[in-house]
Amino acid sequence: MSRGRRRTPPAPLEPPPRPPGRVLDAHLHLLDRQVLDADGVPVCTVDDVEVLGVDPAGAAGPTQEDDDVPHVAALLTGPVLGTRIFGGRPPPDRWKRIPWADVADVGTAVRLAVRGEHLDVTWQERWFRDHVIARIPGGRRAAD
Repeated sequence: MSRGRRRTPPAPLEPPPRPPGRVLDAHLHLLDRQVLDADGVPVCTVDDVEVLGVDPAGAAGPTQEDDDVPHVAALLTGPVLGTRIFGGRPPPDRWKRIPWADVADVGTAVRLAVRGEHLDVTWQERWFRDHVIARIPGGRRAAD
């Protein structure tokens, strides 16, 4: 054994730089989450996510015409029960979009910064409330 110099441990590595914005795992953080409006009222659930900046053919990296990093453009909801049972995808015109700009927070539920009564995703509930529930005796109180 030689005596003499001691070996010094290497300096700890710096953590890698964080990308701008928040990194989300769409499957873990967004899909099948309840969407609440600004008042905390349930609006819908997230059935799919519209992502821009990704080549649909599956090539890695940004698309040629969109040099942005991949980002969520909108949350999608729609009639997916049949496709979950029988497979396939609903036609694009059946999806209802909630722009990502309207999202205030992502946690155990997705919270919006806008009120849900003005969103296109709640038209069925509003129609049912106004045309069916309101006609039941005492239903006007429940509809208001």
